[in-house]
Amino acid sequence: MRKRIHQVVVLGAGVMGSRIACHLANAGLQVLLLDMVPPALNEKEKQQGLTEENPAFRNRIVNDALQAAVKSKPSPIFHNSVLQRIRTGNFEDDLHRIATCDWIIEAVVEQLLIKQSLFEKVEQHRKPGTYISTNTSGIPIHLLAEGRSPDFRRHFCGTHFFNPPRYLPLLEIIPGPETLPEVVDTLSQLGDRVLGKTTVICKDTPAFIANRIGVYSMMLVFRLMERQGWKIEEIDALTGPLIGHPKSATFRTADVVGIDTMVHVARGLYENCTQDEQRDLFQIPAFLQQMVNTQRLGDKTGEGFYKKIKSTDGQSEIRVLRLDTQQYEPRQKFSSPAIEQARNISDLGERLRFLHGLKDRVGEFFRHFTYALLAYVSHRIPEIADELYKVDDAMRAGFGWEMGPFEIWEALGVAETTEQMEKAGYAPAHWVKEMLQKGNTTFYLREADRVSCYDPQQKEYRPVPGSHEIIVLRNYSQQKIWENAGTTLYHVGDGVLNLAIHTKMNTIGSEVIQGIQKAIEFAEANYEGLVIGQESPNFSAGANVALILTLALEQEWDELSMAVQAFQQTSLRIRYARVPVVVAARGLTLGGGCEFCLHADAVQAHSETYMGLVEVGVGLIPAGGGSKEMTQRASEAYHQGEIDLPKLQERFLTIAMAKVSTSAQEAFDLQLLRPGYDRVTMNANRLLADAKQRVLEMARSGYVPPSPPRIKVLGREALGLFLTGIYAMQEARYISEHDAKVAQKLAYVMSGGDLSEATEVNESYLLDLEREAFLSLCGEPKTLERLQSVLKQGRPVRN
Repeated sequence: MRKRIHQVVVLGAGVMGSRIACHLANAGLQVLLLDMVPPALNEKEKQQGLTEENPAFRNRIVNDALQAAVKSKPSPIFHNSVLQRIRTGNFEDDLHRIATCDWIIEAVVEQLLIKQSLFEKVEQHRKPGTYISTNTSGIPIHLLAEGRSPDFRRHFCGTHFFNPPRYLPLLEIIPGPETLPEVVDTLSQLGDRVLGKTTVICKDTPAFIANRIGVYSMMLVFRLMERQGWKIEEIDALTGPLIGHPKSATFRTADVVGIDTMVHVARGLYENCTQDEQRDLFQIPAFLQQMVNTQRLGDKTGEGFYKKIKSTDGQSEIRVLRLDTQQYEPRQKFSSPAIEQARNISDLGERLRFLHGLKDRVGEFFRHFTYALLAYVSHRIPEIADELYKVDDAMRAGFGWEMGPFEIWEALGVAETTEQMEKAGYAPAHWVKEMLQKGNTTFYLREADRVSCYDPQQKEYRPVPGSHEIIVLRNYSQQKIWENAGTTLYHVGDGVLNLAIHTKMNTIGSEVIQGIQKAIEFAEANYEGLVIGQESPNFSAGANVALILTLALEQEWDELSMAVQAFQQTSLRIRYARVPVVVAARGLTLGGGCEFCLHADAVQAHSETYMGLVEVGVGLIPAGGGSKEMTQRASEAYHQGEIDLPKLQERFLTIAMAKVSTSAQEAFDLQLLRPGYDRVTMNANRLLADAKQRVLEMARSGYVPPSPPRIKVLGREALGLFLTGIYAMQEARYISEHDAKVAQKLAYVMSGGDLSEATEVNESYLLDLEREAFLSLCGEPKTLERLQSVLKQGRPVRN
């Protein structure tokens, strides 16, 4: 029976503890954060006349730590309001308060004796049945539980959050030898559904799963670099997004994590994994030890493998360490025709096959790296996990790999790669060859409604728990309804269609416009409704800037007008479809992507949704219905029909300042998401399934599309206010002359034009105004400069 968790105590307010507390509060839990009492009054406290009995002194460590966490970048909180759910205190005065809590999380320094001492004190106040866990990254769970009562041991386990807890979705749960199954089940489900985590149940082995494999892969890269003569920036070019790993690749990741931390974990693995056939790989290379000795520990000391240098003109430059000289030098760009060709291959599996087939030193590096890694993970089964999918889940969620090791193996071809590994001197575990001899050539069997994974112990495929509860679009390949170059339409069961966008950055051009129109057409004919969304990290970066720039430069005004009109009509098609349309938003949801959300019946947004109408930044205004829609929402907010300029001004500023939410919760503040209509999903893996359920919920309650509204626009009263504010901003030099021109165009649209009094208009009237403003701005040289800058540099020039 699962326990309900409402109140949580976090013991230790260091980097991890404070950020765990913040994320628990993000998820709506009540949190008590405790830490030590300071050893003595500092000078500032003495000057303030504080005594050692004053709570401000006694809670200084915990309060300072929490404030430091909140001020850190990226922010650990969704919204400032979540801090209301965090209370603070100290171990001496407040430890008794744990008696009212449901779950205690220990997150103090990684030393066994200190943790055991704290647990002894905790047991004096903890009520029987309260869950208790440790956030250790490597200390054996069974050692931490030694000396504790039977009830403590039965309700104790490891819960290893990855840093930063808000952004890295992995939560490793490590049962002790006596941990009750219901404790593991409750925390696993809480992590999944409430905290938004990929929860992986691990064995109590050194470094558990993700760090065991992740640190091995980094140490392997170090060895290959030394053996094959690579430079640091060359390795990072090869081990980042090119192979489906994060941009931080290998050495930048080490700087972020901390060189000393990585050395500590690697040394622990060498000392504790005495039966590991690759144990010697965990010995610390001389260059790494030298960096620790000289305190080049990465970001925490300001220099590691990379260092930010300020030049005499005040500009910053990133330099890279040369291991032979221990000097920092300018980075050298590394590429080749083959690498550039690989970057143009969108499918990761196909890209990996291409890279492994190269006959140059790049191909040699990838083959040795991959063969060694795959052989290693095969030998960790069943040592660190009985199930293969746990290894893949841990590496995707903890290290940000697009594919886990067994998924990579499968993408390269299990049988062919195994044969090549053996020829190169890398021996996989016996169970792999046994699996192949039985005629099983894949690790996974993927069906529309579930995934099965090969079980080496049972020698058969077994369903992956929970896989039937989520939607993985590639499993629906047999249920494709329609596709074009930029979209694919799937039937995802129960009469619901899902349109996935797969252009570069999911930008919106003619193929996406066609895809949405076709998807709604299919849905209205034979289905219950439509989800627009996909599993990629970003929903959409907005309209296709290259297309807009090309048409504007060539002065194809009629064609550009038709393109804008098609965009507007697609937004209206979403709004007035005869079946419910739900957008599954996540990550970047900008410009046109945001406009589609504004017109959907509902948005099912992942908690990490960065939404905004950002067109002003490139010298344009929202013209896919966004300016119209924000004006309409202001009109709907007017109290009992009375004119309320602040309601319109709020929405005007949201667009004029190109505000982007830093979370889904903040998108509600910006009126981009609507309470009562739009909802938030914490776990990105569940986003499409939740959006599908939202469609079914509306369809089964007798969905009727909305009627076209009458929109109250305020004319000159609003226009005068906006123009006065714009003039003041320009005079104060907060905005440029061109910024002012763009804002004036937006003001004209959202005021409804130069009308003498407040008037009710229809949508077409405002759509015409925003289209005309958009086209006129496309003819401005400074707008064209901004568009060109976005394409060349990734950001608009300020002009």
